[in-house]
Amino acid sequence: MTTVVMPQLGESVMEGTVVRWIARPGQKVERDEPLVEIATDKANTEIPSPSAGVLVEQLAKEGAVVTVGGALARLDEAGAAAAAAAPQAKPAPKAASPAAPSGAATAEADADANGVRATPVGRNVAQEHGLDLSKVPGSGAGGRVMKSDVTTYLEKGATSSQQSELQPPLSTFPGQKAPTAPPPAYAQPPPYSQPPPYSQPPIAPVYSQPPPPSFGPGYQGFGPIAITLRAYKPPKYTPKEGDQVVPFDQRRRLIAEHMVYSKATSPHVPCTAEVDMTNLTRLRGEWKRAKETGGKAPSFLVGVCRATVQALAEFPRLNAVVQDESVILRKDVNLGVAVETEKGLLVPVIRKANELSVLGLARAIDDLAARGRTGKVTADELSGGSFTVSNPGLKGNLFGAAIINQPQVGILRMGEIVKRAVVRERDGEDAIVIRSMMYLTLSYDHRVIDGVTGNGFLHRVRELIEEAKFEL
Repeated sequence: MTTVVMPQLGESVMEGTVVRWIARPGQKVERDEPLVEIATDKANTEIPSPSAGVLVEQLAKEGAVVTVGGALARLDEAGAAAAAAAPQAKPAPKAASPAAPSGAATAEADADANGVRATPVGRNVAQEHGLDLSKVPGSGAGGRVMKSDVTTYLEKGATSSQQSELQPPLSTFPGQKAPTAPPPAYAQPPPYSQPPPYSQPPIAPVYSQPPPPSFGPGYQGFGPIAITLRAYKPPKYTPKEGDQVVPFDQRRRLIAEHMVYSKATSPHVPCTAEVDMTNLTRLRGEWKRAKETGGKAPSFLVGVCRATVQALAEFPRLNAVVQDESVILRKDVNLGVAVETEKGLLVPVIRKANELSVLGLARAIDDLAARGRTGKVTADELSGGSFTVSNPGLKGNLFGAAIINQPQVGILRMGEIVKRAVVRERDGEDAIVIRSMMYLTLSYDHRVIDGVTGNGFLHRVRELIEEAKFEL
């Protein structure tokens, strides 16, 4: 009897979610035949059977979160046929009982100093929101707090006692005691025929000096007004006849989580450059005639990626990741290239892009894009990036600012290439000429990138593209 366990699906992947079982109990499977589909925070992956045999039992249900090394299923290698192995699937749960201590040991290993058991992803989500895990009821084995427990708890909101903890201390100016009761109401109606300008005392900012003596006619209170922080929730929409409700799938849920996390974590600063693509357009014509390309010229995206890689060597602070309170300048340029698929956005990573030629970059981009659209890209190929280039399409896309792919600190977004009349100097005189132009937008993380560095990097990328001196 063989136990199929959750494999290591990537260097940063600690657990996976069982999306669907491909093989059923009692089914005979061959070696390397897909057993189950697993979703990680990087990609969906089909787990193959380690050997030929009969699937006796599914140890993890669909939707369950399983850590790396955790049991997924039991496989009977001695089973000759599904019909003979099917009856053995019933007593199998008894045989699974010895595995319980192992699960308990895993839960103990996940316990923190306070004895709270949680999955790595659940613990990370709680830390991102400053949530005390001891207040979150766990639904996993032995009370283990799962990621779903944390997200559900956050969606429901904190209890009244925790909301009081979220209330900020009353701001005071030097020598003043914080008020212990709400400010008194207006002593008498204001002597105006019109309604008073304030129906309630306005919220006061924190003052380094004493605030004005009053906030409205007749107001007798002193000091700033206490406020309570509350999370805004939009009104819930009730679907009507003819509406189509499309639930998030695993990919869309992960994309949504990553985008919200990035916007909440990094202060994004966008800056845009207008790039003359005319010389690169001519260079692509030369590439097409070159025998090395076989008549297929590398795309504009390849040219932008090549310029980006060269500029990153001159501005290494853009080729970095943020970790805790440090910025790590990466030696290798692992370039992420955003790819749109039927199931959503993927960002496969080209390892050591700084060591590749133009042709090498073109082949790597084509290969990763094709496998990304067919679902054959691996989790490792979707992680470890140090900078990203996004090309959402060259039609109807003048310019836009992309969201940074965490924990990176920058992303370039290409716009539409259009012919425009621009002013150029010819023989010492200004002349209006027609050129192929494109807007290129850089979004950078202002925590670690200042304006001079960000603008300098974008300007250098623009120079390299307009010079178009890339060799195949």
